[in-house]
Parts: sequence; C-alpha cells; structure tokens
Amino acid sequence: MPAAKPTRTTKPSLIQGLQRALQLDFFNDLFGSNEIKVDSRSTSPKPSNNATENTPPTRKRQILIQDQVLEYELRRSKRRSIGFLIADEGLRITAPRWVTLADIEQAIQEKQHWIISKLREKRELVNKRLQATMCWEDGARLPYLGTQLTLRITHQSRTAVVHDVEQNTLHISLRPDFHEQQLKDLVQNWLRQEAKRVFNQRMPVFAQRLGVSYHSMSLSSAGTRWGSCTSQGKIRLNWRLIHFSPEIIDYVVAHELSHLREMNHSPQFWATVESIYPEYEHAKRKLRQHSSADLPVF
Repeated sequence: MPAAKPTRTTKPSLIQGLQRALQLDFFNDLFGSNEIKVDSRSTSPKPSNNATENTPPTRKRQILIQDQVLEYELRRSKRRSIGFLIADEGLRITAPRWVTLADIEQAIQEKQHWIISKLREKRELVNKRLQATMCWEDGARLPYLGTQLTLRITHQSRTAVVHDVEQNTLHISLRPDFHEQQLKDLVQNWLRQEAKRVFNQRMPVFAQRLGVSYHSMSLSSAGTRWGSCTSQGKIRLNWRLIHFSPEIIDYVVAHELSHLREMNHSPQFWATVESIYPEYEHAKRKLRQHSSADLPVF
C-alpha cells in the first residue's frame, strides 16, 4: 500500500497578501497623492539569505505593460511596504529588500491602469507648465485671491508698488533700466505681505470657532504642501495660497487648525474640519484642480 501523501497547506502567495492590503497613502496634507503604498507586513517573513539584500539602493529597470516599455526606478529600503510614486522623472518604486523582483513586477501589472493614468497626468502637467509661462511686462495678468490683477509698469526714479482695488490693478514703479528679476522680486514681496495680512485675518476666526489657540503662524515656500501644523501649535501656510480664492484659503486655514485637535486624517479629523467649515469639500475639490503649473514663476 503506497504511503499516503502528506497533506500540504496552501499559503497565500506574497502578491495575494499585498493585494489584500492595498491602500492609498495620502502622504501630503492637500495635494492629490501620486503614491500608492502596498502593505507587506502580514506576508512572508524576511528571509535570512536573499539575493536582493545586495541589490543597489537605486536601479533603473524596464517592464512591458499595455504594449509599451515602461521604465521605472527601483529603490530598496528597510520599509515594510511597497510604495509607488509618480515623480517628475517617472515611476519610482520603493520596496523592502526581501521582496522579490517577480512580486514587484506583478504588483506593477496589477496597478498598471493607475500608473499609466498618473504618468499621463504628469506629462500633461509638465506641458501645461511650459505653455503657461508668464510674460513679465506691462499689461501682464497676475492671479490674486481668485481674480486677475493687471500689472501696470511705469518708469520712475524710485521703486513703489500700489494696489488699485477698484481697478484691480497693481501699479509698479521702476527705474527705466530695471531687470526682470527686480520686477519679480517686487511683486513677490507684495504678494507675501498680502498673504501674511489675509492669513492673520482668517486664522483667529477659525481658531475661535474651534475653541483652540495656536502658537504662531509663518509663511512657507514649500513645493509640496499648502500648509503644516505641529503639535506645539506652530502653523505654516504657503504664501502662494494668496493666488487662490478666499474660500480655498479658508479651507486650508481650517484644515491646519483642525490638526490641533486631531494630528491625523482620520474620520474624526474631517468631522472637525466640517464643524468649523461646512463647505470644506467644495473648497478641497477646487484646490485639487489647481497645480503649480497655474502659478507664475518667480
């Protein structure tokens, strides 16, 4: 009588575990995320000997998806998850050292529609940025509080900036031999002053609604965040928000102040935002429609 075959317990494959745990990681406060994080903590343990341990930290690789060759940058790290990020240079993947290349590329195949879509959006954004370059000259239009200011340049012996609210015009006096960067610096300094003025007006309004106090407010020039808040109550707001409508500014202010109650993006956090700014969803959508490509380059 032949020996009975041992019963074999089928374990889910690594990629199945990754797929089950797939989740979006909104790693920025306000920008629409271009990263997906695949949690691999509940999958197979890290092997003691694995060829990937000696893999260089960064490597360019290629894979065929949707009948086209996709190049991606693979980074190995000690993180416990696989991260997919659409950067300016293209697709970047960061994976634990012990996850095999076959499983990484299977994950790429599973997320190919998201990847192709986000790469297309990135290309369109770059093209839009190139086409929307502002001409710094008399008559140029400058976004300000959701409207368009007209720049009027006159030649004087001294520099000055005057805002004509009724005419929606920004009058700038410059010496006849001025350089373009001088004009940019004058406009940027004026916009930063306006941002500080508007933010300092709106911050106490929402702080009072929420019943919180903050330590300080300062301007930020961050390229990837519209605002930030520390547990000490130090709030930073991107001065470029002055380009957008007051409702968007109010949303960002309410968003950051709500972090003084909830230092996360949980349902409780969003309920807190809604309690002081019920229209936040509309403003949030409008902000996501904007990008750095819409803004003048200083």
